[in-house]
Amino acid sequence: MSAPKTLVSFTGVEKTYDGKNLVVRDLNLNIQQGEFLSLLGPSGSGKTTTLMMLAGFESPTAGEISLSGVPITRTPPHKRNFGMVFQDYALFPHMTVADNIAYPLTVRKVPASEQATKVKRALDMVQLGAMGDRFPGQLSGGQRQRVALARALVFDPQLVLMDEPLGALDKQLREHMQIELKELHRRLGVTFVYVTHDQSEALTMSDRVAVFHDGLIQQIDGVETLYETPANRFVAGFVGDSTVLDGQIEAVNGNACTLRLPNGVQLQGVNVNQAKVGETVQCGVRPERLQVAESPGANTFEARMLDLIYFGDHLRVRCEVAGQEPATIKMALAHAALPQPGQTFQVYAPPEHLRVYR
Repeated sequence: MSAPKTLVSFTGVEKTYDGKNLVVRDLNLNIQQGEFLSLLGPSGSGKTTTLMMLAGFESPTAGEISLSGVPITRTPPHKRNFGMVFQDYALFPHMTVADNIAYPLTVRKVPASEQATKVKRALDMVQLGAMGDRFPGQLSGGQRQRVALARALVFDPQLVLMDEPLGALDKQLREHMQIELKELHRRLGVTFVYVTHDQSEALTMSDRVAVFHDGLIQQIDGVETLYETPANRFVAGFVGDSTVLDGQIEAVNGNACTLRLPNGVQLQGVNVNQAKVGETVQCGVRPERLQVAESPGANTFEARMLDLIYFGDHLRVRCEVAGQEPATIKMALAHAALPQPGQTFQVYAPPEHLRVYR
């Protein structure tokens, strides 16, 4: 299998708006041909600024952006041949759906006969074949989102950039559109770069996810690696749920370590950031990895049940651990032996899933 080909490279890219505070810092990122890459992070983390620099709507303060090895840092947006989908769709209300989709072709002076063929293909691509004569105001939110996507794809761009395009949709429609976008990407093989602050959205659709915080990429990985092996405290807390325990390093053995909780309990875990003996640390474990144990044993700690929450497809046990924030355990609906509110019980944390962060 041949190695993935790099389509876009960010090299040492930085961005500041006031000359003092860097919104994006020392960004080195390769985007691979044909991948679905999500830029994930909270507001102000630098993800949208990165997308806008790639689109050409913002200019880097330092560094270089290249497309297939050719610098495009000073290339204007309309010459980059990228499709763009915004959260508010940015459709022309006075133009029909077909005319909205044809607009990028008109700007590029594509002949009218060719435009009709390309518009029909784009409409069929997003399953709106019969709606070309309607106006945006006659469409639902999901349909308008499809029109915006068709407009971004109609001129066969090398790259499609999306800035939180599903943010205005309700939960059920948003989840439906996530699956549609993933399937469309699989069929077309076009490179997608997608900005979101919704970690479940990023995990659902992406080949890789770059997690931004404070202007830096904290981790970039495939979705399973990102979820199962977060690189630091921030990623562990931002991507998926984590039950967090505070403690102190008691012993270190290669990549493994022993930590002591404030109540004296010792637990074994993975020493992610090479913490030293005596350091105060946090350990994080995915709530679905925790198990109710029948009796005390290796890597167990005592908890008192606070309440049981029914989530439809699973149960969540909220419990109190001495000297810690409340902990959460996710359980299957068919779980046999559940403690009752107020009862104490033992929780087993598998050492390979207990990740210790400085």
